[in-house]
Amino acid sequence: MKFKLFKDRKGKADQAKNNKFVKLAREIYVHAKRGGTNPEANFALKTAIAAARAEQMPVDNIERAIKKAAGSADNVDYEEIMYEGYGPGGVAIMVKCLTDNRNRTAADVRSIFNKRGGNMGESGCVSYMFDEKGLLVIDREENETDEDTMIMQALESGAEDVIVNEDSFEIITHPHEFEQVKNALEKEGFEFTTAGVRWLPQTSVTSEGENADKLMKMMDAFDDNDDVQDVYVNFEIAEA
Repeated sequence: MKFKLFKDRKGKADQAKNNKFVKLAREIYVHAKRGGTNPEANFALKTAIAAARAEQMPVDNIERAIKKAAGSADNVDYEEIMYEGYGPGGVAIMVKCLTDNRNRTAADVRSIFNKRGGNMGESGCVSYMFDEKGLLVIDREENETDEDTMIMQALESGAEDVIVNEDSFEIITHPHEFEQVKNALEKEGFEFTTAGVRWLPQTSVTSEGENADKLMKMMDAFDDNDDVQDVYVNFEIAEA
């Protein structure tokens, strides 16, 4: 199974990257403000920084978000909320948000579902189809190594599984083992195109035709919403 990450799909590269940096900075800020600015003592912050680095977010941006949290006296309190629902064809979708206005965000997320052939459901309606896991993706072209070596190094580092694709290795870990595995592989010289704790589907379905078109537009709409941090899905879209 290959987990398609929609952030890698968008054609508007510069705009998408800027949007992603803004969202990553917000997540770093929130975790630093809540749990302290030392990543070694704040696992959530450490994971957020790892995700930012995997996206090649400039170090200055990361440090600025942490300093802002350390010196912030504002009363803005961001809340993390997970919305669940169904897309066209009944596929499962989880939408992770950081918001300072629950009512606004709920209305926006519901509208995105409804306008594109889906519907937002109750908490727990689709989350049972996903597992929270650490995910590290290594580009095979940029990291030259053979399959056996990669699998051995990942498993010896504490990974649960390694999925071998034509163009990448996907390394799955328990959430609490994520940082250990990431650090061990970094010491071996590997770089990651994706690094973070995510909700991964237990099984995936392929979406095609009109449903696929609606789902792509739905993913774009979620990506463009400032409150949406990430989207987890159980479908893949056929290459055609």
